[in-house]
Amino acid sequence: MPSSAPSTPGSATDVGPGYRDHLHWQRYQAFFPGALRLSADNAPDEQWWRWRGLKVHVDRVDRLDAPAKVIALHGVGTYGRMLAPYGRLPALADLEYIAPDLPGFGLTGAPLLGATYADWLDCVRDLVRCERERDSRPIVLLGVSTGGRLAYDVAATTQVDGVITTCLVDPSRDEVRRVLAARPEMARWSGLLSLVRPPLSAARVPVHWLVNIAAVSNQSQYANLVWADELAGGGWLSLRFARSCLATAPALPPERFTGTPLLLAHPDEDRWTPPLLSEAFFDRIAAPTRSAALRGAGHLPVEESGLADLDRAVRDFLDEFDLQ
Repeated sequence: MPSSAPSTPGSATDVGPGYRDHLHWQRYQAFFPGALRLSADNAPDEQWWRWRGLKVHVDRVDRLDAPAKVIALHGVGTYGRMLAPYGRLPALADLEYIAPDLPGFGLTGAPLLGATYADWLDCVRDLVRCERERDSRPIVLLGVSTGGRLAYDVAATTQVDGVITTCLVDPSRDEVRRVLAARPEMARWSGLLSLVRPPLSAARVPVHWLVNIAAVSNQSQYANLVWADELAGGGWLSLRFARSCLATAPALPPERFTGTPLLLAHPDEDRWTPPLLSEAFFDRIAAPTRSAALRGAGHLPVEESGLADLDRAVRDFLDEFDLQ
């Protein structure tokens, strides 16, 4: 892919079909409390960003008077529009909101040989730089699911002002691979992916063949919707991307992550990535940290009690570090 600098994200309704055409995201709304639900009338604006030969889809809610911006980052098997209800939490509703579909998921395509985790990192870093060029307002990363690790890695290598995560695990560790995989025994085979070379590494397989999508929510109907969503858990994943996720160590060891304040707000009934796995990494972080348990919530929190805890934790975090 070309290494040229990305263009500034901007609206381009003729670039491709948007979420006005792909309506599966609307089915998720029934699982959220009423105030957080999206419709065609209150959904974010859709923009396209030309980045390294790709057309990256970006959800955006412009609030020019907002004191800060939040960039929401999805994980494997989800996409930006799925996170929009979190952007409607009272603690975040007054901030400018930006949510990209990262390469290979949602409405964003992938390079010919498939995206890698490094592409995800570069994409978000460049998006942060674009937002820095727009204005000097603080930028907070919101990493949901495995997007939490991505938010951490971006903050370790690019200037941001705060990180909020619901999950913070290191996929290069065997115990994490066992819970992320569709079946625990697959973790033993993950090393074989390193033997797959181009062009075979560009081969794509269904996401749910590799990833435990069934555990994405404690609400079985919600998990089934993710499984069936062709832009999310029902989509396809290149072996190249899977290999890169598992082989990439954290951008900085947590003991050297010293500058950016970080909040871990982990669902306490997460059946995919148990809280202890995130806490094992989080407890080693040298930067200012805060943590909160989201009561009664599964991996992608939709439960009202967990969302109330998330809202409270985010508000306290933003207040403490003067980010709102």
